[in-house]
Amino acid sequence: MKAAIVVLSDPKSGSEEALGRLFNALAAAYDFKQHGEVTILFQGTGTRWVGEITKAEHPAHALFEEVKDQVAGVSCGCADVFGATEAAEKAGFDLIKENPVPGTSGLPSLQKLVADGYTVLTF
Repeated sequence: MKAAIVVLSDPKSGSEEALGRLFNALAAAYDFKQHGEVTILFQGTGTRWVGEITKAEHPAHALFEEVKDQVAGVSCGCADVFGATEAAEKAGFDLIKENPVPGTSGLPSLQKLVADGYTVLTF
């Protein structure tokens, strides 16, 4: 079984829901890593998380460390729009732009993931 975890929640909202969604995304990724195959993408406002969860004091940091080797990368176009490009590059994440959406620098291709047999889960 293969899963693609797409993190869309926004850390700037400051809500417990956003943190809960991130935590559950990482927990699902951890579960799939133990029992199948997983890839993690940060997209939309979720691109802002990469500057947060790489900090040792973040409450989801320990869990992130367990699954960071499964991170495919960060949506390039979304990181541009939501101001996360510098943080993504600093953290060493790839900026994914395989889907050349007009008016953007490119986004991840969910179609490609589905074609490759992944179930896409969004958080």
